[in-house]
Amino acid sequence: MIVLGLTGSIGMGKSTTAKMFAEAGVPVHDSDETVHRLYAGKAAPLVEAAFPGTTSAGVVDRAKLGQRVLGDAAALKRLEAIIHPLVRADADAFLARHRAAGAPIAVLDIPLLFETGGRDRVDKVVVVTAPAEIQRERVLARPGMTEEKLASILAKQVPDAEKRRQADFVVDTGQGFDAARAEVNAIIRQLTGVGKPGH
Repeated sequence: MIVLGLTGSIGMGKSTTAKMFAEAGVPVHDSDETVHRLYAGKAAPLVEAAFPGTTSAGVVDRAKLGQRVLGDAAALKRLEAIIHPLVRADADAFLARHRAAGAPIAVLDIPLLFETGGRDRVDKVVVVTAPAEIQRERVLARPGMTEEKLASILAKQVPDAEKRRQADFVVDTGQGFDAARAEVNAIIRQLTGVGKPGH
């Protein structure tokens, strides 16, 4: 089974591209969705122990947690030390399940793949990209997003050009979703030797 790492900077269309892989029948493990699930489950007591008062009814209150860790590098490191191993264990179980089921490819959707040393966990990397002005438009359209927030997020991410340089495959969502879907189908075909020709 080929393990594909899917990544891309904020606003590049990574979630949409992950859906395209899923629609094509490829199992996709979504790190963000896993964190949501963990915050409502096994991570909640661990987070509460590290950051008292950040959960209610056994579920992490993301707003309260955000107030505690954002802008505090040490607190963020503490949180990551709790969450990252849980997400990784969840991803490992996901891969084992699909490997046993005989899936030819599985996708790990890892937002900070290069930043967190995730390259060694995957066989090939797909980087989702788009022109910088489209990226800015998309991100600034999000509720509560400001130029300052965007600048600080981008400062923490490996630059798009560097990600593309390290990628095995690049999907450009700036050309529209049909073009991106054709690129996704081409990647699947190339890796498996089967699949629908691009529409």
